[in-house]
Amino acid sequence: MPEPEPQDETRPLTRPANQPSSFLRRQAGAIKRCAIAASYPIRGIWFFVRSGEYWPLFFGRLLPLSLISCLVYLILFTFAFLPQLAFLAIFQGRGAWLNATFLVLGEGLVIIQGLFEGFFVDECRVDVFDATLIKLSWTDLVSPHRVLYPDAPNAIKMLGKPTSSAVYTPWSIVQIVELACCLPLNFIPWFGTPMFVMITGTRLGKLSHYRWFQLRGFSKQERKVEAKRLAWEDVWFGTVAMILELIPILSFFFLLTTTAGAAMWTARIEESRRSVVSEEGEQAEGPNEQPPAYSDVV
Repeated sequence: MPEPEPQDETRPLTRPANQPSSFLRRQAGAIKRCAIAASYPIRGIWFFVRSGEYWPLFFGRLLPLSLISCLVYLILFTFAFLPQLAFLAIFQGRGAWLNATFLVLGEGLVIIQGLFEGFFVDECRVDVFDATLIKLSWTDLVSPHRVLYPDAPNAIKMLGKPTSSAVYTPWSIVQIVELACCLPLNFIPWFGTPMFVMITGTRLGKLSHYRWFQLRGFSKQERKVEAKRLAWEDVWFGTVAMILELIPILSFFFLLTTTAGAAMWTARIEESRRSVVSEEGEQAEGPNEQPPAYSDVV
C-alpha cells in the first residue's frame, strides 16, 4: 500500500496568525473600494468640464431649471431659515446654524425633485451616462439599446433614439416621501445632519446603478446580488453625491457631473468583472501542453 503523504504539522500553528492578517487585508481592500467609489462624483466633475460636447446639454436644458432652483432656495432662506434656526437654537445652541442650513437645503431638494428632476432631467442624465461609456470605449454596452451614429464627431452626437426603456433614475413618490421623512434628522444635535446626508445619499448610490442594470439586462435577482455586493461603496458614492446636490444653484450641474462619475465607476466595474471572467476562462482551459512526438515504435 502506498504510504500516506506527510502532513504539514506547522499549518495548525500558523493558521491563527494568518487569520488576523487575512482579515486586515480584506478590511483594507474594502476601505480602498469605498474610497474609490467616493471619488467618482468628484472625478465626474473634471470629466464633464473637460468634455465640451456635454456643455450644450447643461446650457440648453438645465440652466433655466438652475435659475428656478435658485429662486426656490432664495424664498426658503428668506422666509424659512430664521424661524427654523431660532427653534433649533433652543435645543442645540450655537451649532444650530449648521443643522438649520442643511434642513433648508433638504427642503429645497424635496421641492426641486418633486417638481423638476423626474420629468425634465432624467433623459439628459441617460445621454450623459451613455455618452461617457462610449467615450471610455464601452460602446458594446450601449449599442444594443439605442441607435448609434458611428460617423458622428463626438459621443453625444453619436446617440440616437433608444430602442429599449432608457431611464437613469426612476421617478417615485416614495423616494420624495423618504427624503421628506428624513428631514427631521436635522433636529438631532451634531449627529443628525451627517445621518441625514448618509441615509439619503445611500439611496442615491443604489440608484446610480439603475441604468447599468438596464444595459446589462440583469434580472431582479441579479440586481439584488449586485446591490448587495456594492452596498458599502454605494453609501460613500451616494454621500458625496448628496453633498454636491445640496449646493444651491449648482445642484442641477452636479446631477450631470455625478452621472458622468457613475458611468466612470460602471466602466471600472465592467473592466474588473471581465478581467475576472477572462482569468477564470484561462484557468479552465488549463496549460497549453504540446502533443507528444509521433513514433511508430510499438
